[in-house]
Amino acid sequence: MTTAEQSPALAPLRHARQRFLTGHPVPDGVPDDVVDAWRRARFFGVRPDLDGPVRESTRPVNSPLLEAARPVLTRIAPALDAGRSALVLTDERLRVLWSTGSAPGDDTCADLSEREVGHNSAALALRTLRRAEVHGPEHFLDVWQDVSAVSVPLLSPETGQALGTVTVATGLCAGCRPHPGAALAEVAAAAVEAELRARARSRERLLLDAYERAARGRERAVVALDGRTRLVSEAAARLASPQVLEALERGARAWGRGTGESYDIPLPEDAGCTVEITPVRHDGRVLGLVAVLEARPVEPVPSAPDPASTLVGGSVPWRHSVARATALFRTAGPVLVVGEPGTGKTTLALELLDGTAPLVVDAAESPELGLTHEEWPRDHLPLLLRHAERLAQPDVAALNSLLDERPDASLVITYTPGTAPGPCLQRLLDTLAARSVTLPALRERPEDIRELLPALAPVPAPGSPPLTWTLDALRALERHPWPGNVTELAHLVRALASQRRICGPVRRGELPDPVREGPAGRTLSPMELAERAAILQALRRHGGNKARAAAALGIARATLYRKLREYQGRDALIGPTP
Repeated sequence: MTTAEQSPALAPLRHARQRFLTGHPVPDGVPDDVVDAWRRARFFGVRPDLDGPVRESTRPVNSPLLEAARPVLTRIAPALDAGRSALVLTDERLRVLWSTGSAPGDDTCADLSEREVGHNSAALALRTLRRAEVHGPEHFLDVWQDVSAVSVPLLSPETGQALGTVTVATGLCAGCRPHPGAALAEVAAAAVEAELRARARSRERLLLDAYERAARGRERAVVALDGRTRLVSEAAARLASPQVLEALERGARAWGRGTGESYDIPLPEDAGCTVEITPVRHDGRVLGLVAVLEARPVEPVPSAPDPASTLVGGSVPWRHSVARATALFRTAGPVLVVGEPGTGKTTLALELLDGTAPLVVDAAESPELGLTHEEWPRDHLPLLLRHAERLAQPDVAALNSLLDERPDASLVITYTPGTAPGPCLQRLLDTLAARSVTLPALRERPEDIRELLPALAPVPAPGSPPLTWTLDALRALERHPWPGNVTELAHLVRALASQRRICGPVRRGELPDPVREGPAGRTLSPMELAERAAILQALRRHGGNKARAAAALGIARATLYRKLREYQGRDALIGPTP
């Protein structure tokens, strides 16, 4: 609450300021935020008797904010009482970019940061992200003791971040609430933000036109980026990995302004493609880039590919299991692959046996094979035996005899733990224990789900886009425990691909109920409940604007989003509270 709201007379506040400046205790009744602002100014070393311009600050050579705001503010300026009012534009660092009119002390307006001039409405508006007024003695500087000012923050229409402020300064008018220039400041800020939105749409239009010219339909692999927008052709989506797109995104954000006709951006070593970069310019400035991708020549495929390079998944547990299985198979002897149902035991076994034309036997289809160890293949052809837990005891005995006689047999066995094995099967498991590998369950490697989805999805019909997913749906998939592992995930993906009748990415609402709702969350602690209540209150106070709520709470906007996701994931739904 400002002084003007407490009392129409500013004499007590002037007295309190004088006592503060002379080192005496401040009397009661002075707003805490005003006293705190005076203390910050003293800490920064601001001199209250400043009687000339503050130290010149370095203004930006090219300011997109100034380019958008100058024509707008020039049209609004005639509404000022030019002899007694000033209209001022600052950037996010409170450097004055533009001003017109005249007000007491306006020759000090080169830099409005608190480090330079102490408490003022522009600094307050930028800190609180809402309209702010400062009157007379609330200022720290002597030259502003007869000045009233109102400031409105300028927010980016794309990110919600503060870009600067618009200020109307006049002679002292503490008895008026709101400030007589408040409406003008609000109108000016709204008009500047509207111009910024229009220019952003113009940028997007230029980027889209450049993308369409380069794409020439759908046959070329083209990516267009400007640090905020990403356009990817179907051919580029098939050719470019997420790492390639991230490298291009970093390059687009890092450029700023450029003068050359072509640019080089280093791609990951395993990118599998080359890139030609062309900048997108407007009025001599680089707005973004267009990248045309070309596949590198395909190298000859080795005769015995490494299974680790063909099986999907990059998590540490999965890579460790595949590497161990590969190492075991490359030495003579049997290999036992253990895992829950649907973890990919047969897929891994077939990869290990690729190119060897193995004999495949499935005990789940015929538990009693009726073979003796003399009847097992002796021509050294590899054997894949699936579902060893389903074997009848005579066949398990035949396997034990085979391994006793031929410990180097080319044999791969898959086994799903369940009920306690009998003595004969236990002997087989003990024999193979040293040459066994256990595959992790899908819940133990959720980071692999995003790689598995395109591999499990059926090939789309000609002219149809591939199956894609919203970020919310991906997070729901990653939180699900998947008791059926990869097999369960594959059934879900194929069902969605065949049953969907809408276009666009798969949304969370399209997922089955158990997947969409997620696992039950734990109860929030008292501290988390208090934190959640503070966030909800800030959101309500700022009309649901997350950027302003985060600023008011003193946390980053990304932290606010993360907190909201955590509460939703724990069944603490964000919504009105009684």
